[in-house]
Amino acid sequence: MEQYKKEFIDFMVECNVLKFGSFTLKSGRKSPFFMNAGAYITGSQLARLGEFYAKAIHDNFGDDFDVLFGPAYKGIPLSVATCIAYSKLYGKEIKYCADRKEEKDHGADKGSLLGYNIKDGDRVVIIEDVTTSGKSIEETYPKIKAQETKEGGIKIVGEIVSLNRMEKAADSDKSALQVITEKYGFPAKAIVSMEEVVESLYQPGKDGVITDQLKKEIDSYYAEWGAKA
Repeated sequence: MEQYKKEFIDFMVECNVLKFGSFTLKSGRKSPFFMNAGAYITGSQLARLGEFYAKAIHDNFGDDFDVLFGPAYKGIPLSVATCIAYSKLYGKEIKYCADRKEEKDHGADKGSLLGYNIKDGDRVVIIEDVTTSGKSIEETYPKIKAQETKEGGIKIVGEIVSLNRMEKAADSDKSALQVITEKYGFPAKAIVSMEEVVESLYQPGKDGVITDQLKKEIDSYYAEWGAKA
C-alpha cells in the first residue's frame, strides 16, 4: 500500500471523519463504520485533504484533465482544496467547477454553475466524498453533459472519492464505483478502499482502532452486503 494511503487512513480517523460503531445508513443498512466528510472543518485539515485527493488523482488519471467538478455541496470545498494542492504538488493549474442547487438568474456569474464554466474541449474529473448507492452521479452526469454544444464535446476522465465502501449498490451485486464505471464508461476510483482501511488499522489480538470484535462485525457486514467483483 502506498504511504500516502496509510497516512490518509490515519488522517480520517484523527479528524473523526471515519468512525466505527453502529450506524444506520440512508439505505437502512446497519453498518459498523461510517464516513462523514463534513467533519473536515479547519484550514489545515482541508489543506491536507486536498493533497491526498491530488495524489490519488495523479496516480489514477495523471495530468490528463483540466477541470475538477465538485457536486454541491460537499464537492465544492473538495474541488477548491484539491485544485490548490494540485498546483502546489504538480505545478499544473486546474480549474474548479461546481453546480448550484438553485440556478442564479442575475449577475455576471448567473447560471447553474459556480466557478469555471465547463465547455467543449474540457477534460473533467468529478470529485466527491463517498458514494454508497451510485445515485449521485445520476444528477451530476447530465449537468456536465448539458454544457456541451456537440455530443462528446466534454470528456469525463473519471471520478474520485475518498473511500470505496466496497458494498453492494442499490439493485446490484456490484459496488457503486463498479456500477458507475460500467454504466457511464469512465473509471470511478477512490483514495482508499475499506479493505485497505482494515489492512492498515487491524492488528490481531491488539486493542487498536479495529479490535478483534469489530473485525468480526465488519466481516459479518461484508458477508451480507459486500460487493461481488
